[in-house]
Amino acid sequence: MRRFIPISAAAVALSAAAVVGPVQAAPYHLLHWDNTGVCQVWDQGWTIKPIRWPSNYEVVSKSVPTFSAALAVKQKLLKRGKCKF
Repeated sequence: MRRFIPISAAAVALSAAAVVGPVQAAPYHLLHWDNTGVCQVWDQGWTIKPIRWPSNYEVVSKSVPTFSAALAVKQKLLKRGKCKF
């Protein structure tokens, strides 16, 4: 039992590092939903696509490398009145 705990802790640490690495490398962009006016940060690394029903969306920003950069772009669009939230 004493050997199991350090091995399992190491496995958890390695799996957490594996999850964090690819997520940070994925590019992001903003989606603008036509029925609400809300802009949403979308991770292009996801294998699923946003559903276009019952509303439609358009991509309103260039790809940016980090989530925080996407939030900065969203903040600029909020100040210009292009997004509601």
